Amino acid sequence: MLAAALAVPAICALAGLLAGAAGIPVKGAVLELLDHLPLVSVDSGLSPVERGLIMELRLPRVVLAGIVGGLLAMAGAGYQGVFRNPLADPYLLGAAAGAGLGATLVIVLGQVDALVPPAAFTGAVGGVLLAYALGNATRRGGGGTATLVLAGVAVASFLSAVQTLVQQLGAEQLQRIYAWILGGVGADWSQVRLVAPYAVLSAGVLLAHGRLLDVLSVGDDEAVSLGVSATRVRLVVLCAASLATAAAVAVSGLIGFVGIVIPHVVRRLAGGSYRVVLPLSLLAGAAFLVLADLAARTVIAPAELPIGVITAFVGGPFFVAVLRATRSVAT
Repeated sequence: MLAAALAVPAICALAGLLAGAAGIPVKGAVLELLDHLPLVSVDSGLSPVERGLIMELRLPRVVLAGIVGGLLAMAGAGYQGVFRNPLADPYLLGAAAGAGLGATLVIVLGQVDALVPPAAFTGAVGGVLLAYALGNATRRGGGGTATLVLAGVAVASFLSAVQTLVQQLGAEQLQRIYAWILGGVGADWSQVRLVAPYAVLSAGVLLAHGRLLDVLSVGDDEAVSLGVSATRVRLVVLCAASLATAAAVAVSGLIGFVGIVIPHVVRRLAGGSYRVVLPLSLLAGAAFLVLADLAARTVIAPAELPIGVITAFVGGPFFVAVLRATRSVAT
């Protein structure tokens, strides 16, 4: 299972490097990648233009798509473990609405594109913190995680309303705003460097808490009897999943359904233990978004579809199937 989980993203990444208007031979692409490894020197036989196309355009795009997909899928699995709800997704606590507001403000104010990712990241983190503060203040009267979810819904609605108001004040920038909202990954190593530290930190924390999420899945009372602080575990996982979501949204826009689709597929194939679900969601999410990005730039080539459209085509019907299955179980 582990070998297959590692092989699938590698195959998808190679497909992402080869596909495009300019064809690249498989052997040349593989040798070019090997040539950039430490202590390895081989001649790929590619022209300087082909080498630049792979290393400066396609490879950063594939790497960024893999990071974003892996973060969103792992964050979705973490949220579902914390809330014990199969429909929980990375945007549950207002991260999407906060990121959208931050990016919209920068675009409407006419700032440079380089400021959009930091603004989206700040907005996403701010939205989650606001939802958590509101939920924590309200939860003193009881309600548990359900209160936190409702606080997230309230914050998301408020921030979305503010974003709509800002859009109306800068109607001439609507095309740029909607292009960001529909999602996409760029071909720029600077964005990879921007998201990498947050990706490593959040992924490491989530992977380290896989066993504890398994303990929480049997109930809070049982967890306490085993010496596990359910409150602490939930807080740490929520913070890590929210950080992963904010980092992904900052460089890709709002890409939906990855955090719902991938964890469910992984559970179907590998069981429900979060020690397995979390790492496999990371790998499967990376492979899924690389393929989605590949489809986005080839379906109507030379034009390009927003990657969020591709994930919605796949995730929409899947979400309906999950919802029906959940209702059947409840009945």
